[in-house]
Amino acid sequence: MRETMALARASLPALADTDLAQSGLSAADVSARVELKLTNVQDDSSSRSLGHILRANLLTLFNAVVGGSFLLLLVLGQWKDALFGFAVISNVVIGVVQEYRSKRALDRVAVLHQAKARVLRDSEIVEVSLADVVVDDVLIVRAGDQIPADAVMLVGEGLEVDESLITGESDAVEKSVGDALLSGSLVVAGSARARTVRVGIESYASLITLEARRFSMVNSELRNALARVIRWISWALIPLMLIALNGQMQAVGGWSVAFADGAWVHAAVASIASIISMIPQGLVLITSITFAVAAVVLSRRNVLVQELPAVEGLARVDVVCFDKTGTLTEGEIEFDSLELLEGSESGSVESVLGIIAHAEDANATGKSLRSRFPPPLQHNVLRTVGFDSARKWSSLTLDDGVTWYFGAPEMVMTGAPSQRGALGRAQELAAQGLRTLVLARGGEPGVDSALPSDVSPVALVTLREKIRADAAETIAYFLDQGLALKVISGDNPATVAAVALKAGIPQSDQVVDARSLPEDIDELAAILESHSVFGRVTPEQKKLMVLALRSRGHVVAMTGDGVNDALALKSADLGIAMGNGSAATKAVSRLVLLDSAFGSLPGVVAEGRRVIANVERVSRLFLTKTVWAMLLAVVFGVLLWPFPFLPRQLSAVDGYTIGIASFFLALLPNKRRYVPGFLKRALMFCVPAGIVTGVLVTSADAYMRSLGAYEPAQTQTVIAVVLSLSGLWVLAALSRPFDRLKFAIVAAMYLMLGAVFGIGFVRDFFGFVVLPMDLVWLALSVGVFACLCIEIIDRVVARVLARENPALAR
Repeated sequence: MRETMALARASLPALADTDLAQSGLSAADVSARVELKLTNVQDDSSSRSLGHILRANLLTLFNAVVGGSFLLLLVLGQWKDALFGFAVISNVVIGVVQEYRSKRALDRVAVLHQAKARVLRDSEIVEVSLADVVVDDVLIVRAGDQIPADAVMLVGEGLEVDESLITGESDAVEKSVGDALLSGSLVVAGSARARTVRVGIESYASLITLEARRFSMVNSELRNALARVIRWISWALIPLMLIALNGQMQAVGGWSVAFADGAWVHAAVASIASIISMIPQGLVLITSITFAVAAVVLSRRNVLVQELPAVEGLARVDVVCFDKTGTLTEGEIEFDSLELLEGSESGSVESVLGIIAHAEDANATGKSLRSRFPPPLQHNVLRTVGFDSARKWSSLTLDDGVTWYFGAPEMVMTGAPSQRGALGRAQELAAQGLRTLVLARGGEPGVDSALPSDVSPVALVTLREKIRADAAETIAYFLDQGLALKVISGDNPATVAAVALKAGIPQSDQVVDARSLPEDIDELAAILESHSVFGRVTPEQKKLMVLALRSRGHVVAMTGDGVNDALALKSADLGIAMGNGSAATKAVSRLVLLDSAFGSLPGVVAEGRRVIANVERVSRLFLTKTVWAMLLAVVFGVLLWPFPFLPRQLSAVDGYTIGIASFFLALLPNKRRYVPGFLKRALMFCVPAGIVTGVLVTSADAYMRSLGAYEPAQTQTVIAVVLSLSGLWVLAALSRPFDRLKFAIVAAMYLMLGAVFGIGFVRDFFGFVVLPMDLVWLALSVGVFACLCIEIIDRVVARVLARENPALAR
């Protein structure tokens, strides 16, 4: 597409800048460019269609097995055994909604506000939509405008442009004839006519936004671990399904007999029970709900979660990268200090600064003085010379004949012996990261606004960037949590270092000018490990720096607000955008601080910790069941025994031993710090606990089978009691240490156990029966022994984990 636009542009006749500046394009010129598609239309396509999202969430082996089982039971009329299907439907709905929300956020990426652009056409200034701007259009830009396409300045006066959203440079940049104006930058002072040279997808802002549009899911340990478990289980299901199905068919007399007398229906139901019991479908649902609840909690704190698993991200982060302008700072400059030079009178100095501050055409620098210097009651300005980017000063002549000069010290002071002290002091202040200006007095400017020779400096004025009120407190919190902090900014290195120091970021090393950084990612990573503050960083370098840190195994969060931060935000493990930032930055980030308050981040950390710790806790409930279910499927399939429970009975036991309890446990407060490797820790408990449960269930079934005097419903009831007691003990073990809420949850689940087996119509619905006393004692004996084994496993695992990492001690 870009190559096509370049060829089309080359085919156009050359137009002189002088002619364009006077009359702009003609209607014929515009039509020719529209026909060649040289317009400012942005590519608004998304990388993932709704159909792609639906296919990704629906067409999985997991859904094929569970969904197929659900539909088969409905076809067979066994709706009571199909309760598990609602968890599958919920998983799909939540997944589709989550990803579609991300797609829509990406589709809304627009670097430019949807406003009109002023262009000169046929010698008249007209307003057109941004998409209707064409190559060679003459833009009429004024203070407050956002530049809609890359352009070159033709004519203008006092033009100052804020490129912080594009480059990260916080200082307004003075522009002269021939200078480039980047799309997305803001005009803060002056006016100009500029010829567009790159439009649409060719513009600089569009190049950054296009790369930012590429869809990617946030890196989530929880989601990755669960996906890995589901993948293992899904592939294991293929042989296990065949073993279970054959075992159940043989248990009713063989395949031919089963189909002849209709017993295949009961065999199919039993097979589905064995298959469904192996799949922890509720774990995915509980995890999704936990993420969603955390997102709602954070939204009340003005934190927008773009993708649900991002709520765990900040709890895992060990390096936080900050942009400076608009992130650590509010993106505005403010008055810092006034330093009178020897022989100066404060009254006259403050009066002149008040005039400069409250002038109608004051630029951003002048406006920053308003909080300190009120307008004088009486003043009469005879003449003024506006600020110019070449001479870097402005002047005003009062009715007393004195001319005052205000601007860059190195341009106002010539270096004469009488000025060396003031010039040296100005350089010292600038080295501290302060923007330093000088106020001087002298005769009127000469021909072509030349500076007179009798200028005498009277005061130094310093300005600073306004640091966010909550930045220091939040940074102190991160340091206390052991996180490494990096400031990477496109601004002047000295300014970046000064802001970082005032915000509380320690600097044991020298600030690094990014123009000297290597391109090799390994060399860059080594420098990043030993340095904290970087200036003059380009957007591409920011992205490379994030990738370099990640290559060293770091989990990286990046905060930013400008288009120049978009690529780095997208490349980080967790991108955090400020609410007052650019649309592109907010759309590609994972979290958006809607009120731009740094103070929200500790709350995000707390939510992330709660999610990770609680999901790790409830995952043990589900995975323990998966282990014993797989064991039972193999053993009963190989031994050709009927499976010992029905799908509906499994749903009941799952409900009070896992599902309901896990929902509440997942939402409880949990302040445990993040420790990597939750899946390994979960399996340390789940595998032995699941094996013990599976062995004891098999033993109980074998014992009853050896006696040969019991009905299938009695066997199913005994096995359900054993699974209930062992499952509830797993729940109790993982709920420690107990508090009132946890105790109430566990107690309620024991009451539900009593209700399922003790209330007649409930018992009948699930197919349970009243047991004779010998089977009651059998069920209780095996169940209590299972609880004892699980308790031993829990204590041993807890001791091993505490020895490996004290943070895991209970």
